[in-house]
Amino acid sequence: MLKPLPISLYIHIPWCARKCPYCDFNSHQAGNNIPEEAYIEALIKDLDESLPTIWGRPLCSIFIGGGTPSLFSASGIGTLLQAVYSRFAFNPNLEITMEANPGTFEQEKFKDFKSAGVNRLSIGIQSFQSDKLKSLGRIHDGDEAMRAVDIAHNAGFDNFNLDLMHGLPGQSVENALYDLETALRFEPPHLSWYQLTLEPNTVFAKFPPTLPKEDLLYDIQEAGNALLKDKQYQHYEISAYAKANHQCTHNLNYWQFGDYLGIGAGAHSKITDLNEQTITRLARTKLPQNYLNPEKAFIATSKNIEQKDLLLEFMMNILRTKEGVEFDLIQNRTGLEKKQFMPFLEKVSAKGFVEFDQNHIRATSQGHLFLNDCLETFICETNY
Repeated sequence: MLKPLPISLYIHIPWCARKCPYCDFNSHQAGNNIPEEAYIEALIKDLDESLPTIWGRPLCSIFIGGGTPSLFSASGIGTLLQAVYSRFAFNPNLEITMEANPGTFEQEKFKDFKSAGVNRLSIGIQSFQSDKLKSLGRIHDGDEAMRAVDIAHNAGFDNFNLDLMHGLPGQSVENALYDLETALRFEPPHLSWYQLTLEPNTVFAKFPPTLPKEDLLYDIQEAGNALLKDKQYQHYEISAYAKANHQCTHNLNYWQFGDYLGIGAGAHSKITDLNEQTITRLARTKLPQNYLNPEKAFIATSKNIEQKDLLLEFMMNILRTKEGVEFDLIQNRTGLEKKQFMPFLEKVSAKGFVEFDQNHIRATSQGHLFLNDCLETFICETNY
């Protein structure tokens, strides 16, 4: 039996100053005129059309992502958040995150974003080294990256995330640690530190740069993890590290198979219907011009998750976390009984990817290191 779930709101703003060669998100290079007002009107209409599916459920977080949402005006973001406030119940300490890039920072603008209701920033630093940033196609340099964090502090943000990449072209262990050590000087409450990967349908996939070998990537990861542990950062997900009480509520809800409503071009949703006992994944139309076309539907696809896929869908998220999960949560969020999923956990455990006791399961170090292989085992084994 499925139980009531928390729900997060994701708002996608698809424009950025320039498309990065490694990026596989639904983002589009902005021209001279971003249709901000029309897009916000469409987002609010999209939200209104979605409300019947989640009516009465309080929000646990809001995340404004992209693209580069900070290209929008603070007044536009304020209008959008006011529309959300008037339609949902929420905790007064609701986490409201907005993604931003150093190349779009203006100090007064970010003070206004905070006044508009944004209380957490996720800043796309990627590296503090200008040569590495150039190889990634970023529009900012190392000095701008450091200035961006100072601006966030000065604007009054005491809760923020810094996005950093490792495994960059020509990178050594010492070089990767320089980026981490530079970030740590700013005492960020949260760090996302993840490996550069070559995703399909990107410029880097077509013209791949030379990346460090597997042994070096492993050494970088181990050295970085040791440094962050020494600095009292909790490694709570494969690529997420936080100071005490600063884990990202929005991402935790996603990793724990909570529900989320995504609005905006290309946004995705996962919605549980307790009356019908179904879990549905939905995707919005991707192209901004289609999303803005009143003659076209916002939702492009809608598909219920079949029972045979539920365990895999759950494990794809939860096995990324370091602490794992209680069996009760598997049952509450998938509707599966313990007798339905235990045989598969035992088979995956036998391969060394997961470990469990009577009530709890988590990925092993090997499971985190070879997560794709671990999930492939679930794909092969789960066939109700």
